[in-house]
Amino acid sequence: MMIGRRGFIGGSLALGASACIPPDQSPLGRLAAELRLIEAAGNGTLGAELYDTRSGMSVGLNADRRFGHASSFKFSLAALLLQRHAAGMIDADRRVMWTQADMIAHAPFTTERMASGASLRELARATQTTSDNPAANILLRELGGPAALTAFWRSIGDDVSRLDRYEPEMNLVPPAEFRDTATPAAMARTVAKIVYGDVLPDAERAELKGWMVATETGLKRVRAGLPQGWAAGDKTGSSGLIGTEYNYVDIGFAEGPKGEPPITFACYFRARQAEDDMQARAELALSRIGRIIKEFAEPERGLPVIGKLY
Repeated sequence: MMIGRRGFIGGSLALGASACIPPDQSPLGRLAAELRLIEAAGNGTLGAELYDTRSGMSVGLNADRRFGHASSFKFSLAALLLQRHAAGMIDADRRVMWTQADMIAHAPFTTERMASGASLRELARATQTTSDNPAANILLRELGGPAALTAFWRSIGDDVSRLDRYEPEMNLVPPAEFRDTATPAAMARTVAKIVYGDVLPDAERAELKGWMVATETGLKRVRAGLPQGWAAGDKTGSSGLIGTEYNYVDIGFAEGPKGEPPITFACYFRARQAEDDMQARAELALSRIGRIIKEFAEPERGLPVIGKLY
């Protein structure tokens, strides 16, 4: 009985000691705690990574968990076209045509241009700024299919992100699915390499960045939470499985007006479909990350500089 009692007392003391361990009060610890609060308030699953392109520091939540791309892959698809054009491997201004057989839901640009066709560059801009689904499929087909985009990610050091199918099948991504997924940690760094690294020459990088700024689908997501005076651009995505969850995505960059380091972000929010207000909750959760970005970018936060990671 004495041994049992001692074991009980020792276990109780250990449990009590662990409960008294104070939370991480470092700058990054506090920001990570704020991300957890955003997730809890949204009643869903938040995956997020904020990446400081100047210092190489990052903060996130569920940053190594896989989430479906939804339409956010179209940002990298546009980058792939511009990279190949700059390398002389393809003419981005070559005009292509399509037929009614190529048409699927959400086709604002390709419906309007059905008779006249469009250049590959115009298709890339449309798939980035309007998320036109047939434009993405046509462009993806011209560039070599999903395997070509996966190879592009591998070539720039992203060994996680992958694309396996075309629209709309690539949106069918249940929680255990590996196909057509990325992690927040991988994608935040991929955005940094494309927007601020040497993946694209200056002219093409500026062109793509301009398309991201002109993209209006993200105005109610991360960008909505950024303070006035910040410059930002992004690519969003939304997808769902009937009877399960919806996935809301926002990846992009944010630049402060006072010399703050450019921040790239990759944010994914899974909301339960049973909730009538799931889109509003998801957009509110993502918008709250804008405030976290401002805090993360503040020079006075005292984070060490460890050098760029791309």
